[in-house]
Amino acid sequence: MTLYGFLVFCLVYTIAVISPGPGVAAVVARSLARGTRGAPAFIAGFVIGELIWLTVAATGLAALAQTAQPVFAAVKYAGAAYLLYLAWRMWIAPAAAFDGREVDPSQRSSRLFFSSLALTLGNPKTMAFFLALLPTVVPLETLSPAEFAELAAVILLVLPAAICAYMLAAVRARRMLQSPRALRLANRTGATVMAGAAVAVARS
Repeated sequence: MTLYGFLVFCLVYTIAVISPGPGVAAVVARSLARGTRGAPAFIAGFVIGELIWLTVAATGLAALAQTAQPVFAAVKYAGAAYLLYLAWRMWIAPAAAFDGREVDPSQRSSRLFFSSLALTLGNPKTMAFFLALLPTVVPLETLSPAEFAELAAVILLVLPAAICAYMLAAVRARRMLQSPRALRLANRTGATVMAGAAVAVARS
């Protein structure tokens, strides 16, 4: 992989990450309703999911991934179902200002990690990037372990940065809301966006 190819990958990947999709919608929705508590586990699920897809593409397992569609379909529907559950919890959440405390069992780190991991593994946008677009940018057939590590490092830097940017913007928007009516609207807006992301994943 040449320096030019690496820089092209960095540019294309950054554009792919920051462009709207089910993942961005889920991040904004959850942050708008729940703040940043549990963010490390939520972000980790996205990162691990994308590293899995990178590994699938780089090791020539794309064809195998195509034959394992029932497995990915099960993961996809499980993730979509859990996103719908989170949307329901957001919809019925009390209209109270976010104070950083998290008592809702649906917001446990393990569950947040699973939801974002399943969303990433079943996200058609992510699949298209790693299985269709990536091979046109990076010569995967000659990719060395060191070059794989470089691509993984880009994911580890760019993806969390983009997620945090969306997350902090949503949290800032929520903190500007003070009245119970406005907070209820924020909760239900987040719930609607989250449900939309779930439907988009399930129908893909």
